[in-house]
Amino acid sequence: MSIRNIEKFRREIGLFLAPVLSALIYVAPIDLPKDAHIVFSIMVFCIVFWLTEVVPLSITALLGVTAAVVFGVVNVKQAFLSLGHPVILLFIGSFLIAQAMTKHGLDKRFALNLLSKDFFLKSPIRLIAGFSIIAFLLSMWVSNTATTAMLLPLVLGIIHMFKNRGITETGKFASFVMLSVAYSASIGGATTLIGTPTNLIGAGFLKEEGYDVDFLKWFLLAAPITFLSYISMLLYIKFHIRNFYIDYEKIKALIKEEKRKLPRISTAERNTIFVFSFAAFLWILPGFANLLGNKELYTFLKAHIPEAIVALLAGILLFLLPSKKGEGTLTAKDLRELDWDTILLFGGGIALGKLIIKTGLAGYIGKHVAGVISPEFVVLFILVLIVSMVFLTEISSNTATVLTFAPILIGILKQLNVEIFHPVFGIIIAASFAFMLPIATPPNAIIYGSRYVPIGRMVKVGFFMNIIGSVIITTFILIYMK
Repeated sequence: MSIRNIEKFRREIGLFLAPVLSALIYVAPIDLPKDAHIVFSIMVFCIVFWLTEVVPLSITALLGVTAAVVFGVVNVKQAFLSLGHPVILLFIGSFLIAQAMTKHGLDKRFALNLLSKDFFLKSPIRLIAGFSIIAFLLSMWVSNTATTAMLLPLVLGIIHMFKNRGITETGKFASFVMLSVAYSASIGGATTLIGTPTNLIGAGFLKEEGYDVDFLKWFLLAAPITFLSYISMLLYIKFHIRNFYIDYEKIKALIKEEKRKLPRISTAERNTIFVFSFAAFLWILPGFANLLGNKELYTFLKAHIPEAIVALLAGILLFLLPSKKGEGTLTAKDLRELDWDTILLFGGGIALGKLIIKTGLAGYIGKHVAGVISPEFVVLFILVLIVSMVFLTEISSNTATVLTFAPILIGILKQLNVEIFHPVFGIIIAASFAFMLPIATPPNAIIYGSRYVPIGRMVKVGFFMNIIGSVIITTFILIYMK
């Protein structure tokens, strides 16, 4: 069955199941306040729609909040306050920086300059490391989808050269280099606060609970997890391609030819580098002040130039700095091409999450789940949560999954009297670790579409990465909690 047929079948199931399950919850004799009971019914409807992607994810989120207004759970003004949440502004600003990088080819220039280093051209695993390091680093700032799509033509060029020379086991090498790019893009995106929407969504929920996560703190907590996961992937691949050999001179010539095609660095690229550096410096500065113990400076910076304002300033600068013919580095056309689906998804999703908490539904679910979990099994509970998140996002949107389950997890942890921050942080990171199926993430779908990655190999390697990722995330979360 093709991916298109699977998606169609999934939507048909969703259209049937969502209203049926929602109605059953609505009429069920549950000991809940009226508003919480209604939100429970709405939540179940949205979960099914999100899992089956009947309509765009953002539309489901807005539908859920709209239903809450229609049924009198909340007034319209309060319902849609989240569309002005600071994290929305951070989304928009970081998306604009990524748009400028992709539009003006700065990402490709970075990739070719790194790949042209001799170190990456002298063995198969070094070549794979070259491509995967680029994916890992770029996806911290640019979407993992754009990163994978940008690297795909470069990877295909190397593969076609091997095939034309009749090198044996080229197919095996091709699938592993493709997998390394997709997996590294997903892992890398989890490393920074702006690397993937799920990080920003999770940070939004944590902020609602009184946890202020700055850019540097997120990086320092996530980097050990993502780096170790990346190294585990490379070691796995190295073992499986140990008998493959490459022609150093031919690869060097190919990369050199691609690099030669690059135009001279443009004003727009220089503008983008300046704005990116400006934003990164201001994002990291409060964290450094905090690390150095200067609480007064940290408080001042967080109050006057929080991450969202820095992102907005950077985005505005990209429209103001001229590139050619009087145009800005970004134009109105670029603004229209932003990922508004994700932006609206967050706005609607965080509003629904607030209702789940405020109406007491999260506490109700948390109380009943906590009632069957013994305090000495909290470690096992966290492991199960992280493994469940990893495998659940194989068949559903990671953003929708985090939006749905983060508020419920917060309710459970409160009932267990467990510190909230680190377990929630763990499931947010885990949401980026879906490696088994083409439908799990756009990077997986892109490389599967190249026809060089058999589904069996993706499932096998992806299962290994799911398990090793879950173990690494759980281990670090437990260390952080101690």
